[in-house]
Order: sequence, then C-alpha cells, then structure tokens
Amino acid sequence: MITLNKLKAASIFSVLSLLSFQGNTQELTKYVDPFIGTGGHGHTYPGATVPFSLVQLSPDNGKGGWDWVSGYHISADSIAGFSHMHLSGTGIGDWLDIAIMPLVSPKYQHQLDTRVKFDHQNEQASPGYYTVKLQNGIQAELTATERVGYHRYQFPQGSEATIRLDLNHAYNWDKPTKTAIRILNDSTAVGYRYSTGWANKQHVYFAIRFSKPFAKYLLNGNKTIDKDVELELKKGMLASLAPNAQFIFADSNPVELKVALSTSNEEKALAALQEIPSWNFQAVKANAEAKWEKELGKIKVVSSDERLKKIFYSALYHTAVSPTLYSDQDGAYKNYKGEVHSMANGGQRYTLFSLWDTFRALKPLFTITQADRYTDMLNSMLAFYDENGLLPVWDLSTFETNTMTGYHAIPVLADAILKDWPGLDQERAYKAMLGSAFQKIREVPAYIEYGYVPQDVNGGSVTKTLEYAFDDYCISLVAKKLGKTADYEAFTKRAKNYQHHFDPKSGFMRAKLKDGSFVEPFDPFYSEHDFDKSQYIEGNAWQHSFFVPHDVRGLAKLFPKKDGLDKMLDKLFAAPSYMTGENKSPDASGFIGQYAHGNEPSHHIAYMYSYLGKPWKTQEKVRTILDSMYHDRPDGYAGNEDAGQMSAWAVWSMMGLYPASPVNGEYVFGSPSLDGAHISMPSGKTFSIVVKNNGPKNVYIKSVRLDGKIYDKSYIRHSDMLKGGTLEFLMSDKPNKKFGKHKKNQPTSMEN
Repeated sequence: MITLNKLKAASIFSVLSLLSFQGNTQELTKYVDPFIGTGGHGHTYPGATVPFSLVQLSPDNGKGGWDWVSGYHISADSIAGFSHMHLSGTGIGDWLDIAIMPLVSPKYQHQLDTRVKFDHQNEQASPGYYTVKLQNGIQAELTATERVGYHRYQFPQGSEATIRLDLNHAYNWDKPTKTAIRILNDSTAVGYRYSTGWANKQHVYFAIRFSKPFAKYLLNGNKTIDKDVELELKKGMLASLAPNAQFIFADSNPVELKVALSTSNEEKALAALQEIPSWNFQAVKANAEAKWEKELGKIKVVSSDERLKKIFYSALYHTAVSPTLYSDQDGAYKNYKGEVHSMANGGQRYTLFSLWDTFRALKPLFTITQADRYTDMLNSMLAFYDENGLLPVWDLSTFETNTMTGYHAIPVLADAILKDWPGLDQERAYKAMLGSAFQKIREVPAYIEYGYVPQDVNGGSVTKTLEYAFDDYCISLVAKKLGKTADYEAFTKRAKNYQHHFDPKSGFMRAKLKDGSFVEPFDPFYSEHDFDKSQYIEGNAWQHSFFVPHDVRGLAKLFPKKDGLDKMLDKLFAAPSYMTGENKSPDASGFIGQYAHGNEPSHHIAYMYSYLGKPWKTQEKVRTILDSMYHDRPDGYAGNEDAGQMSAWAVWSMMGLYPASPVNGEYVFGSPSLDGAHISMPSGKTFSIVVKNNGPKNVYIKSVRLDGKIYDKSYIRHSDMLKGGTLEFLMSDKPNKKFGKHKKNQPTSMEN
C-alpha cells in the first residue's frame, strides 16, 4: 500500500468516487480471482456460477480426501469431469452431482477412468466463466445461469467427439443410490440421480440438450446404439439405473450443451432449460458477468493498492456463493423426505446453511448486501422448521446434518428481527427460536438442568455451553422487543451460563462434570478433534475461552485482578503456536500466538479490546491479521473458507468494521486497510467510508468523524448506516489511547 498525503488521497478518492457511480461495465469483476481458496485448505472451487445459484459448474480432479471436498485443488493436474453442484469452503465433501466429461473417443467398460491431464497455465477463471485446454487437445468452456450449466467444447481434428454423462461420479462422502437416464430425442436426455452422503437423502433431476444431434450413444460403456436404427424417438427410452451414457457426434466442432437442474422432477428440469433459450455462449457468459458486476457493485472500494482490491473483491465474490438455490423458478421444491412444497408469496427456497460459521459475519453482511434475497433465505430456515420441527443447524439439501454446535439459526433470525427485516413474521420466527432453546436433543436438556453441558454427558462441554449462552442472549433481545417480559428475564439468566465454566485461577473456560468439578488434568494447548471426546470443538482452551461476545465486560469482571481479561488477550496473541494431543484438530490454523484465524471461534477476539476501552489494541491486531492471513494466491485463506465466513471477515475488516457481537446491530471499528468504500444500503442510501493518511504503518485510528462531526464511539450502529452519510477515519502510526476509552463510547455488553 502506498501512503498518500491528505490532498492527494482526497483527490484520488473524489475521482474514483465519481467513476464508481457511472456504472461502467466490467469494472469490478476483473479484481476477482476464483482460484483464491483453491490452494492450502481453503476448499473453494474455481468454476462458473452466478450469485447464490443452484448450479455451480466446476471441474473435479477425480480425487477424494479433505482437500478435495469441493472437487478441486490447485495441486492436482488432472480433470475427471465437470459437475454441476459444489460446496464452497466446507470441511466435508458432498454433491458433485451430474458430471459431464468431453472425450476424444468413447470409452468402453474397461476404460471408465476419464481423468485427463492439464496444465494450470492453460486454465482461466473469472466470475461466471471457466475455461481449460486439456492435454488431449479439447478446449472446455463453462458458464451458467441460476439453474442451467452451459458447456462449449472444441475438439482436436480427427476426434470422435464424445460427451460422457456420469451419474456414478462420486467422491468423499457421496455415493449414488439410484440413477436413471432417459433419451427423449436425438438431442435431449433427462434423468435423475439419487444419492446419499453427508446429507443422507438427496435427489437431483436433470435435462440435457445438445446444440446438434448426436449420431449414436453408449449406455454404461458397453452397448452402442445407432439413433437411426434403434432409438425410439417418440416413446423415449428408459435406461433404468444407468450410471452413465456417452453421446457421440459426427460433426464435432463445437459441441455445446445445456444442463438444467431441478429438485422436483424431470419436467421442471426441462422447463428450466428456458433460462437459456438460444445457443449463444458469449451472451450467456456476458449475462453471468453482468450479474456479478451488479453484485460486486454493492460495495465500491477505493485503494491505491491493486492487490488489496483483488483480495477484497475475491472475498466479496465468495460471500455471494452460498447459501444456494434449491427451488424451481416457481418456488416449488421436493425436500429430502420426498414432500413437495412451495415457498409462499413467490419466494425461493435456499439450502447450504453453514450456520456455525456464517452467523458470525456473513449473515450480518447480508443485511447490507442482500436486500432482494435475504427475506427468502430467512424464510427458508423457517420452512426447514415447519418441515422438520427444528430450525436448521447445518442444512444441506434440506437434510439436517446436525454438524457443529449451538443453535445458530437463532442469532441470524434475531439479528433480522431486531433490524425489522421486511417479509419476516417475527412471532413465527420467535416460536421457532423457542423450539431450538427447548429441544430434546444436542445436550440441551442437560444444559437446562445443570446450567451447562457436563463433559460426562457428552463431549464439547465448554464450546456447547458458551454457544448456547450466546444464542440465549439473542432470544432475550427478541423477547424484549416483542414484549415477552418473562421470557426476557429467563433467557437473560440463561445467557450468563458461560460463567459456570470460568476458572479464576487459570483465566480459562474449563470443562465441568455433572458434580460441578473441573475436568482434570488441564492443558490449555490440548486439542482433540473427536467431538465426543473433545472439551473444545475444533480447537483448544485458548481459542474457545473468549466466546462471550454478548458480555465482554461481564467476562472481564470474573477475573480476580483488574485488566485480567485484557492481559489474557495479550497472552493469547503472544503464546507459542502449537497444540498438544494425538488427534489435534486440523481446523485450527492460521496462528498468531494461539489466536487461530483459520477457524471461526477466533474471529471476534481481536475486537474484544474495544469493549475494554482499548480499541487501539483491536486496531493493531486486526491489521496484523489482515496483512498475514489474506493473500491474492490460491492459498489466500488461512483455513477453510467456510461458505463465505472467512471472506466476510475480510470484507468487514478491510473497510474498518466488524459485527463482533453479531446480533445487536453494532459494528466495531478495526483498522481499515482500504482507503475508502461506498456501500449501497438496503434503504437506498449510500454510506461512505473515507480513510485519510492510510498506510502500512498507520494502523491506528487517530480520530473519527461522522458527516463532518467528531465521533467518539468505537463502533457504529446499523441504523445509523441506513441513513447514509460519510464516516471518516484519520489514521496514524501512533495509538490514540484516549479514543474509545470511556465506557459510553464502547460497544454494548449485557450490563448496558
């Protein structure tokens, strides 16, 4: 980053501000690199998709394993197929449904391995587009709409151009249970793939249409059928349980095809083909790019550092990948039970809710960036409640995977209710929230009985209690808003349950047994990845002892000495970066001391200093995290990207804000690495951030102005941002220890 003097900074900011509102096309997509996150343990995919779509058309390397849960890793040198559904940044592998692979000749039963080598120098990706030249000479190009993947393949001279549809394409947890391919005519096929995996009941229906008739086809790699002799065009031909088909073309270049998906039936998949009514690959690609340009344009940032803009917009891109559409265009869908439903009022159903991750920063970001979609996402969680009896924990294909801890649909709904989000029935949502708080599973009965989750009831004692306590705090805020006084008092008390685990001698949160004693022996560096045995989920005592985002000053009072929490935070960032144990969690990564940015429990911690009247420490730590944990390389994330959460942290923090307690509508100031941002708010107003005297050493906030007036708070409210205006940070290389020192200027804690 280049340090600019005030006059030059203001001049550049003004010019770029003007340009950013002129609507120039393809201004921002050029900063997105879909390969960021495909290296290291980021677990993203590089393929073609549009925002929050049902289709994510991307290459699969043909490998299993943790670093291939998205189907692709930058270290691989082969491609086995281009499938239409992918998980972005998760820790468990599933989907990869409906795989297509171009071949220079058909493969028979003994040749079913379709992997082809490629060189990454012959591979490119941008929002809504992916292309690669395979070693066999085939040029593949992919683009997409919400429910349709569009393929274009150029074959080398002399090829027997073949398109292979593989319903048996499965890696990691996924495997097909029943598949079918039905040929409708010489250019159209339909079918379905039922499978089991992380979500143990899944069904995807598809319709494929080719740009030209195929000359013949093979079923299961062992029978060639000439369309002119044996294909019954009028009746159709059902290949029951057929896992694959190969379509062979006489006139080979180019071969284009559209693959439409539905979760309802084949007829809806056929209807979805109308999303792309003509054969114009460039037009569809341009339309996908335009959708991304509109999405990225919701936040227009200013920086003299092109690398920072690349990091920011690649992160913003990843915040708009999931959750994904699940319903047809008319709002209809079939859930994992086989029940047919429709969303009310023309809404759409979404799935892939990684709530343990995304309640922290992604979902609050949606209350700014997703004015048109967020109502449907929230109502999708309520539809899940209606169909399953509980709000989702980790919803995949409408199935409850029950992965991770807490009941974190609650802070998402609570945040929306407290912000009076339109189209959300607050009483209906509150009823669903109470259902989670009094459920009969997930150790909640023990939590209610003891006030904490005892380790000898099940593992994860500390993590579960602290997360339930925060969720209960969220319920208390909604109860207060809705005038439910008794509930407010009861859940305010439950929100204090974190206190049961605090050990004043060590300063850590420690697991307890049913008899009230701490589990011995105790090692704050010890990590156990097995959830049934662990005391801290995906980490250790260092990372999990600070999860009290709703009552930071209440936590501070538990320490026997003044500034005990402040000093404990200092120790966290200075401690040696190792973990003990024979089965350490691989998810704890991205260490600065024992702070582990590669996993979500650490994400709010740097911002806790601001609650203690020392925001300059927050500023220092946040800038260090930004500079060391985010890069413009394939390994640009410190851990799993986690369905948008890792990216959302960067989006917020690079602008200088973060929802440290992601339910009360307060965004705590950090250390903006960008020189400014124009944020299009759901109110229709623009909220601008101006950063003066910024630079690599100027990490501290010297002063803040809001609409030209001195602003002493170390946070800003969502409600104030909705009004529009300008927030101005003046940066310095020296901490201003008076800024945010007084309690009245600090973010809210329960005692407020």
